[in-house]
Amino acid sequence: MHQREHASLGSRAMLFLGLVLLWAMLWGQFTVLSVLTGVAISTVVTLVFYLPAIQFSRRLDPARTVYFFVRLAFDIVVASFQVAWIVLRPGTVPHNSIVAVQLRTRSDLITMWVAESLSLVPGSIVVDLDRGESILYLHVLDTDDGRDVERARSRVLGTEERIVRGFGSAHDVALVRGTARPPEADPTPPGTEGER
Repeated sequence: MHQREHASLGSRAMLFLGLVLLWAMLWGQFTVLSVLTGVAISTVVTLVFYLPAIQFSRRLDPARTVYFFVRLAFDIVVASFQVAWIVLRPGTVPHNSIVAVQLRTRSDLITMWVAESLSLVPGSIVVDLDRGESILYLHVLDTDDGRDVERARSRVLGTEERIVRGFGSAHDVALVRGTARPPEADPTPPGTEGER
């Protein structure tokens, strides 16, 4: 029982730190003010609202995690120039699409990281999420044909793979490699009922 409570406290601490990081990412800056307001908001959220239990993998590949963040920064810069060109190029009206992408993992934490990362990159934004089926719906700029839609889908799956290889569980890594099958969708994993 003591070990289970210790694991629960560890998960709560990881969730708290994740919420602070998410808050700072939403504001796009890591300042003393953004971190302090993130701590305040995260405290209120974790104490007042019911949050489903999130399974943390406790696995971290430092090199792949650094690569994920470097690649994310690169994607943001490149996409900023692409969006600027779409706006400024003469004579063409861009076609936009809503693209549905089936993620390979069922992890709520990985799904959140994927959605947040995609929303930081100009030119696409997550407009809806089917949590039970792990499907992201994105609004994507400049999709003139099926190839553009497939490129957008590949970018999403590439982002998911980089995140999973950086700090996903071993099972999630097997899923993105294609060596494991996803479990049946279950919004409430066994043994988490009633946990807060």
